This record gives sequence, structure tokens and C-alpha cells, in this order.
Amino acid sequence: MNAQPRPYRGRFAPSPTGELHFGSLVAAVGSFLQARARSGRWLVRIEDIDPPREVAGAARNQLKTLQSFGLVPDEPAIFQRQLGANHQQALDRLLATGHAFPCGCSRSDLPADGIYPGTCRGGLAADQTARSIRLRVDDDEIAFVDGLQGTQRQNPARQSGDFVIRRADGLVAYQLAVVVDDAAAGISEVVRGADLIDSTGRQLHLYRCLDLPAPDYVHLPIVVNEQGEKLSKSNGADPIQRYNTKTSLRLALRALGHEPPASIMAVADQLAWAQQHWQLTRVPTGQVAIGVQTER
Repeated sequence: MNAQPRPYRGRFAPSPTGELHFGSLVAAVGSFLQARARSGRWLVRIEDIDPPREVAGAARNQLKTLQSFGLVPDEPAIFQRQLGANHQQALDRLLATGHAFPCGCSRSDLPADGIYPGTCRGGLAADQTARSIRLRVDDDEIAFVDGLQGTQRQNPARQSGDFVIRRADGLVAYQLAVVVDDAAAGISEVVRGADLIDSTGRQLHLYRCLDLPAPDYVHLPIVVNEQGEKLSKSNGADPIQRYNTKTSLRLALRALGHEPPASIMAVADQLAWAQQHWQLTRVPTGQVAIGVQTER
């Protein structure tokens, strides 16, 4: 007897380090439309587990910005800092099962390629104290089928080596938190930018170590300007900053291969059109240049 498929649950998970940028908007819109196309639920999680980088008021402004684009989550927004007990429980389990180990190395102790060589796998030296906690990785290939990018093959041992899951400052690392929180929320598919695709192998390894069901993945294209530069506020090319909401949404939908006809202008109407026409096969797989410098 075949198991019933999980109910579709997607999410958008920004870090409150400033205003939403255009790449975030593309990811938010894409994840929202994919959830709607699958008759699923769409959640928002504010990833506020890195206080040194957090900007006061950013989370509130991000939620307000999403709402201005018609992107309203189906459940109250979740704040990652409230989930610390779950992170600690997972950390304790990984240590108890031998999947994780204390590490006394600093960044300066790593080789030039940044790949951890397993220095503390066998235990700390007599003159060392634990700084971080790392997850063991084996020299094995991890393969997964991305819903947009196709078959991917990664080997975390050769990309990063044993990687940090609790930082030297005591804060839980992104890789662990995102896995624990997505599993707890029942996320069935993660739709996010292709700049995060390299994290997927490490996250899948964590799912296995914690014996948790892994989601499917869809990695959306990275948007660049006509010079091939990733759009950002720093180079003055972020449409969220430069244009009104209607134009910014149109540009985001253009980047996703779903630009509405020019006669459809209102934000709600653009989003409704995109929901009716959404097909993942129409979304570009590589970098997308949207010609923002000449947009009017």
C-alpha cells in the first residue's frame, strides 16, 4: 500500500539583516506561486538567530513589504529565535549519536581552501578547549533531483569537510537551524534562490543524521543586471528600492518567466494572473538579466 503524499507546505525564510532585496522578492514570489499551484500552504519564517547581524525593525518591515506585494502567509509568521529548544535538542542528539563533535579550531587553523581537515575528529588536544561543534561528513556523494535545476551531485566532505553546526560564539549555525525548523514546520518543498543550492547536500546529510524526512527542493534563478552583476542595493540596481510595487512585482515575475500582459497593472491582478498561469517549466534555470537599468 503506497504511503499518502505529504500535504504541500512551502515557506519563505528571510534574515532580518535589512530591507528585503530584489533576490529575496523573487524567492518570495516564486515560493508563494509554487505553493498556490500545488494547492498548499505558504509560511514565512524570520531567521533571526544571528543577533550581531540583525537590524532593528527589519523583520517588521520585511513582513510589511511582503504584504504590500500581496504575499500574506497562511499562518502567523514564525520567529526562529523562539525555536532554540528544538535546535538544542537536535544538537544534543547529534553529539550523543556521535554524528557531531566538539572542535577547538579557529578559522585561522583551517587550510587555505577552507575545507576542514578533521583535526578534532578524534578528540581535542590537551591544550585545546571546545570552540564550536561540527558535524561529521563522509567522503560520499549526495545526489538529489532539484525541481528546476535537475539532478545535482554534491560531496560535502570535499566542499567543506566536517561543518559547523554550533558556532564559537554559542549561536546555532544556519545549516542546523534551517533543517530542524523546516522539519518541525512540515515543509514539503523548499523553494529558494540558486545561491543556496550548495548548502543542500549538507542539509540533506543533516536530515539523515537526525532521521527526519527531507523536503524536495527548487532553486530559482539568480537575477543579474545587464553587466552580469547580481542585483543589490550596494550597486544601486535593486528594483525594490528604485521602483514602485507594481513595477517591482512585474520585474520579479519577468525573472520567473511569468510576466503578465502590459494591460495588467495592479499588484493583485498581476499576482492573480501569475497564479493562474504558473508552471515551473517556464521558470529559467540559469542567471536571468532583466534589464533593470533601462526599465521605466
